[in-house]
Amino acid sequence: MREVLDSLMRTRGGLALRQPVMRLARNPLLQRVVRNSGYLFSATTVAMALSMLQGALAARLLGVQGLGLLGVITEFSSNLNRLTSFRMGELVVTYVGKFRAEQADAKAWTTFKVAGLAEIGSSLLAFGLIELLAPLGARFIGHDPASSIWFRIYGLTVLANLMAESSTGLLQYYDRFRLMAGITVGQSVLTLGLMVAAFAFKAGLGGVVLAYLAGKIAWALATTLAALALARRMWGAGWWRAPFSLIADRWREMARFALSTNITTTLTLITRDSELLWLGAFTTPVQVGYYKIAKALSNILLTPVNPLISTTYREVARETAEKRWANVRYLLRSGSLISAAWTVPAGLGLLVLGPWIITLLYTSAFVPAYPSLVLLILGVAAVNVLYWNRSVLLALGRPDFPTKVYSVAALLKMAGTVVLVPVLGAIGMAGLLSSFFLGTSMVLVWKTAAEIRRASGEPAPSAGG
Repeated sequence: MREVLDSLMRTRGGLALRQPVMRLARNPLLQRVVRNSGYLFSATTVAMALSMLQGALAARLLGVQGLGLLGVITEFSSNLNRLTSFRMGELVVTYVGKFRAEQADAKAWTTFKVAGLAEIGSSLLAFGLIELLAPLGARFIGHDPASSIWFRIYGLTVLANLMAESSTGLLQYYDRFRLMAGITVGQSVLTLGLMVAAFAFKAGLGGVVLAYLAGKIAWALATTLAALALARRMWGAGWWRAPFSLIADRWREMARFALSTNITTTLTLITRDSELLWLGAFTTPVQVGYYKIAKALSNILLTPVNPLISTTYREVARETAEKRWANVRYLLRSGSLISAAWTVPAGLGLLVLGPWIITLLYTSAFVPAYPSLVLLILGVAAVNVLYWNRSVLLALGRPDFPTKVYSVAALLKMAGTVVLVPVLGAIGMAGLLSSFFLGTSMVLVWKTAAEIRRASGEPAPSAGG
């Protein structure tokens, strides 16, 4: 991330920005965010490049329709897993942080144990749903009843992810971002190696599914084992024996937090993360294939910024717990500046070079994906620069507000999906997603500003000011 700031200084107008940017770089809060994001940024950049190669190999091996079916298979399992998820990583970061600030370490241990057990239960439920619904998914969404076996096999990723969310949260809280980065790169290298083998031996859909499956399982197991080892190192061998009664006085608060994040996840799942499934149900695997390519290229914008979400949230949660509101504002402004330094030039590059990139990576058969890519870039740019728009409200004790916003936006987007997607296909889905990003981001940023003013005791700005 330091290189991003340096490159900004070399552009026109860099001299004017030099002093404020140098002040950002010297701030210890931002230094931690930049350092931790730097680990994940490096890892996700490498992972993104390797993922692009994986996608290119899969596209050339399977063609447009086959790639669309692959997207349906992978998204079917991951979305059923998210449906039962309570985003235990966020709960672990928030409440382990709160209990540590209160010097109640035993409550922190118990929080991690409860989160892990709850996640195991939700993962088992998700796996059962996948096995039960796989034939329906293959017939009505994938339009290939014979592929149900691959729906079931890829569902094994859910069993490997039994407590991966809770584990990720613990690693984030204890500043193990460098370790997480190494695991991410290792997974990508493994998956790419298996994809090369599948391509060389023309293994078809089954070979590609198995390659993706192996990578997902490797990441989940490595993350979980690393977190368990960390818990033992930080809290001792008997940490898991901490009684549940230690946090009995916080059950209702924690349950409300978990339920709100689950509802928000479900709404996000319906509106954003299950789009390939809706496309498969309303159109054809060919439209799914086009949209999958457009999403993959738009992820070039998202992937380098995603590390900022977890690292900023960690620092914001700490500063919020200590009621240091000036630091909270500083983190949000600085994070947006860093994100914009990447998002704006990268987005313009995709707009100009999009058709050439698609042809080079995926063959000319996928060029019809370009209009969808253009629409996605508009929404992704907004949500990138305002990447903290939802997570800060969790730290501020308002997990319910994003849920309400996403509920309204989800209803509007679903109505649009039913009306527009059967007619416009991938282009209609891309336009709806960009509208969703723009609308929800603006509302959540407004609410975040209002909550920070209220918590810090500042008056609301006047109409004229």
